[in-house]
Amino acid sequence: MTATPASSSLDDVSELPHLLPTPAELDDVELALAGAVRVAGVAVSAASPEATCRIGDALVLTDPERTPLARLDIEAVLVDEPGDLVRLRGSVTGLQPPEHGPFRQLRRTVAEVSAMVDGRPVVVVPVDQPLQIAHLEAIRAVPAEQVVLLLPLVGDRSGLLLSPGALVRTSLAAAATRPEVHVVPVPLARRADPAQDRALREHVAAAYGASHVLHLDDVPGARPVDELAALLELDSDLPGLGPLVEAELRGGHRRADQRGLTVLFTGLSGSGKSTVARAFAEAVDDRFGRQATLLDGDVVRTMLSAGLTFSKADRELNIRRIGYVAAEIGRHGGLAICCPIAPYAATRAEVRAMVTSTGADFVLVHISTPLAECERRDRKGLYAKARAGLIPEFTGISDPYEAPTDADLAIDTTDVPVDGAVERVVALLVSRGALAADRSAPDPSNE
Repeated sequence: MTATPASSSLDDVSELPHLLPTPAELDDVELALAGAVRVAGVAVSAASPEATCRIGDALVLTDPERTPLARLDIEAVLVDEPGDLVRLRGSVTGLQPPEHGPFRQLRRTVAEVSAMVDGRPVVVVPVDQPLQIAHLEAIRAVPAEQVVLLLPLVGDRSGLLLSPGALVRTSLAAAATRPEVHVVPVPLARRADPAQDRALREHVAAAYGASHVLHLDDVPGARPVDELAALLELDSDLPGLGPLVEAELRGGHRRADQRGLTVLFTGLSGSGKSTVARAFAEAVDDRFGRQATLLDGDVVRTMLSAGLTFSKADRELNIRRIGYVAAEIGRHGGLAICCPIAPYAATRAEVRAMVTSTGADFVLVHISTPLAECERRDRKGLYAKARAGLIPEFTGISDPYEAPTDADLAIDTTDVPVDGAVERVVALLVSRGALAADRSAPDPSNE
């Protein structure tokens, strides 16, 4: 895809603040550069320097390799309740063509697609799930004078059951079943609200020239996606699918207990998070036969983050590095257990997005031991030094800890012993299917 021509050069924006958007935000930036939406935006922590931006200011948005990608000219500043995040929205101008994302050679701008269809009526099919035979029949039924445009949704968390690459491959196979079918991958991230999600898909489809939008969920005779997922979990037959789609599904599917998993323990210094995390790592190895990589905050700082200071920016970078490693472990089906303080909500959200974008699961455990108890323990003498002013920007004393509002589990170790805390985490993961049956439990068949 060719980015919108830049009216600013890299030299013109070199002094502007540079910001790496989340994967979903980066998808929206690329949609705007393609002409599919008018504005894009980023959410920043209310405590970050970027939160002071005002209407008329500008930022440089980078890709994951920190390459300047686009200039964001801010047109709206919105503060989320309860004030933890500030959303900056505006128009974007391309600085360099995007290079990240699957099947880059197939992507097209709205202008490029318009030239390709040359004024003919277009039926747009957003593809976010396995293409079933009923879907293919609906595509073949489109009148011959109309162009069919398959838009595999390769944005953040858009694919249902299939990876972005698999969505594109199966769409390309479907394109061979009828003349005048074109495949254009579109980085449209899934929204939490289904109604908003559908409305945005229709907006993007209209931008690509749709005279009609064919939603896969509306095709009679196709199985609901959750039924296909249930059959996969049971390793049952998958009727209604072509061989390629079934092969992609079976090849890319992992049961919940086989998928990558990151468990992030967050809490104040002295809360007990490292102790619980270590015991949990031992438990999953001993009882479930699953080895884990333990990314302890203090240990990581001696290797992965050596040289970083304890400034806010460096602490956030340390968490992002931990998140990146955890995401790569999860991408290959591994289990990462992380136990940094991770005091800022926005950075924890970045880690969640990094992990889930790989198809791995993410669980946030808040070790919610109160400050008074953490300070009473003070095994390292850090609180005493912070109170004496010897440690600046110390979390809980001179720097805030943003308690999670999105934790999957909260445990106060004041009255909960380590083994009790581990059992709570294990019970949560077993209930979600992320851990298989406990092999240390008695076998009912032998009783």
